[in-house]
Amino acid sequence: MPLDVEFDHVSKRYLVAAPGSAAATGAKLLSLRRWRGAPRLPFWALRNVSFAVRRGETLGIVGANGAGKSTILKLLCGITTPTAGEIRLYGRVAALIEIGSGFHPELTGRENVFLSGTLLGMRRREIAAKLDAIVAFAGIDSFLDTPVKWYSSGMYVRLGFAVAAHLDAEILLVDEVLAVGDEAFQARCLARVEELRRRGATIILISHDLAAVERVCERVLLIERGCVALEGEPRQVVRGYRERLIAAAADHQGHDSRFNADALDRPLHV
Repeated sequence: MPLDVEFDHVSKRYLVAAPGSAAATGAKLLSLRRWRGAPRLPFWALRNVSFAVRRGETLGIVGANGAGKSTILKLLCGITTPTAGEIRLYGRVAALIEIGSGFHPELTGRENVFLSGTLLGMRRREIAAKLDAIVAFAGIDSFLDTPVKWYSSGMYVRLGFAVAAHLDAEILLVDEVLAVGDEAFQARCLARVEELRRRGATIILISHDLAAVERVCERVLLIERGCVALEGEPRQVVRGYRERLIAAAADHQGHDSRFNADALDRPLHV
């Protein structure tokens, strides 16, 4: 089966403020010139990561916060560029990242559907044809012509997801959006992702919902400290990830216990 995504020995480096510097502590208001001249250290968000996704496959990516998962999606959708390596995409890409970030608070829900859809690459005629389905999916029909600044946070993200979820794309990038809204809407989001999968879309899904990852994905990557730690069948990788989390928690608890015991052994100075 042909490939839709190739992530070939990709690394991503950022320069971050050195610990203890004014830029890192924020202790002083720095001029732009001084900020640029502040000492910087390299931070590798990804190191030599490689994977490929077959056409129509659903790949899950799991890992702790800061492991490098979202960096992968930002590279795939062109928000940032790799420091090393090559990324090849074969098809129209849609990204469900930072849902609702393109909304204008003074515009109504209807106006924001057209605005957001246009920013995501949809034509006005396409948006108009899908408007009823988008509104029904979001469940905001009574508030469609109300400015979104009056929406609850749940209504806001539901509408954002509904717009993005109705894109016609060959490659869909999904970052943690299955956690938006209430439980009923989360189930609707998951059902939509499964529907897109049945239609043959290639999906890359990042989520902390390990049960959803097992249910939807055909293959899973575990990312740790910017590297691929495990890759394979969902149940196997999720089990391995949970075992690592339990071991890390036990090690942390043991460290705390040793620290407290050492503190009790030290003489008390008054």
